Amino acid sequence: MRHAADLNADLGESTRTKRFPHEAEIFPYLSSCNIACGFHGGDPVYMEKAIRQALKHGLRIGAHPSYPGRENFGRMPMELPEAELQAMLRYQVSALKGMVESLGGQLSYVKPHGALYHTLCRDERQAQLAVAVFHSIDPNLQVMGLPDSALARSASDAGLGYIREGFADRRYAADGQLLSRKQSGAVLRDPAKVVEQVRQILMEGMVTSNTGARLPLQVDSLCIHGDNPMAVPILQALDHFFRQSGIQKGNL
Repeated sequence: MRHAADLNADLGESTRTKRFPHEAEIFPYLSSCNIACGFHGGDPVYMEKAIRQALKHGLRIGAHPSYPGRENFGRMPMELPEAELQAMLRYQVSALKGMVESLGGQLSYVKPHGALYHTLCRDERQAQLAVAVFHSIDPNLQVMGLPDSALARSASDAGLGYIREGFADRRYAADGQLLSRKQSGAVLRDPAKVVEQVRQILMEGMVTSNTGARLPLQVDSLCIHGDNPMAVPILQALDHFFRQSGIQKGNL
């Protein structure tokens, strides 16, 4: 039985031409938030708005860097030279860290976005390169990603804390990875289904895949995607479930 649960969401992704109008309603239900760094989404104005909201609600703040792909929301992998990958990450994380600190907050962790997230969780070399950048920016930063991944191993080797992430609103495949967004049902939009998946993860330490297989899953934080159109009703349902189950919302 879990007595606390950390909820995070990807936020600050609006721009002048692409808005997520319900974003402000998400913050009160979270304990952590991952703020876009301007490459897949976000711009200085909306990133600052997200930081201010996070500080207002006392949330743990993470940087959410990505590949430079606004046209596909950072969800297409890119082959980059090692020096370019590191410079891209240093630019994004350093910029957000500076913004957070100038507004009186502290950057606590880094969670890569989209295709970059999956690449770093899978590719040992690129994970090592990324973690070296994060460590050089701040050796106290934690890293958030999939459990038992290349990113987890690289963070451990570098002495950085690691936050094992599970997904409340994404279906898992039989191999324990997230089901591709190209497949039907990959994103959960029914609050009842999300609550059931979260209940399994928190109370049973497992998750049911799209094939019905029961997979072990130990996590430190659960993600709700800020661009999920059902994010607010899902978070309301989770809040009700936590209250009924005696689960406190907060960082573990």
